[in-house]
Amino acid sequence: MSHSVVAVIDIGSNSIKVLVAARDAAGRVQALKSKTIEARISAGISKSEPRLSDEGMARGLAAIQELLADAAAFSPTKIILVATSAVRDARNGPDFRAQVKAATGHEIRILSGDEEANLIGRGLTSDPALSELRDFYVFDLGGGSLECLLFKDRRIQQAISLQLGCVRMTERFIKDVSAPLSHTETTGLAVHVRDELKRSGFRFPVVAPAAVFTGGSMTTVRVLKGVLHGHALEDTPAIIGVDTVAHLLEELAPLTLEQRKAVPGMPAARADVLPAALVTMLTVADYAHVERFHHSLYNLRWGLAADALGSS
Repeated sequence: MSHSVVAVIDIGSNSIKVLVAARDAAGRVQALKSKTIEARISAGISKSEPRLSDEGMARGLAAIQELLADAAAFSPTKIILVATSAVRDARNGPDFRAQVKAATGHEIRILSGDEEANLIGRGLTSDPALSELRDFYVFDLGGGSLECLLFKDRRIQQAISLQLGCVRMTERFIKDVSAPLSHTETTGLAVHVRDELKRSGFRFPVVAPAAVFTGGSMTTVRVLKGVLHGHALEDTPAIIGVDTVAHLLEELAPLTLEQRKAVPGMPAARADVLPAALVTMLTVADYAHVERFHHSLYNLRWGLAADALGSS
């Protein structure tokens, strides 16, 4: 194994994650530590002038400090902090970056939408389970944005970042997150997602290639499916049919927020935004003519780690 160890902290809209990684003897990026904290720093992200709340920034800083402490046990030679949609779009994003710098000594690098999309693609190519895929879509759904990529012969042909994240869509289209999801809310959200995909200029091939989906919402779908059958995440199939996503939406839509939180395996911090995420997934699948998704955990952090660790 390489003596170089990198720690990557991804400050997302809904969650903050760390990946501590090194290259193994075969040159592959290997995770030494991975952890996620649901911090939800992005409340208010859908407003015309979004700002991070004091509470959100406090949760974010505490999560970053906890993850840095976890990473320190591995003596990383390089530590990278990046932020995406929530901090990128917030008017007071620079204030949050200054707080983190003062408290930890580390700068936060703000990724553009294009950088985020391309690094997600870089990370996906590190997933050994996807090694046989040559031509494929990648969809990464976060709290603030949806990244769409198209690979041909394992090279990125198109990459775009759209403001369709599940926190943003929930704030914009769901009037009361504590109540069941209404047909009007579902329809309005789906029409908006479809319109944004059409306006984006992203070209969807007539014959759909394979599709990879990443992000916490699809991980939650897989966790819920696993719990239903008594399996842990790593023991569940990584291929998820669109029908599975549709059935889950049918089950969750009539429930109140408290009832959703009581569903076995449901992360409490995602119960409010998961319905909007499921509607977004289904709309993307319909628009792209996709019938199933390959779920992968190798996304943005893996791309940053692969770049930081250099060529294998």
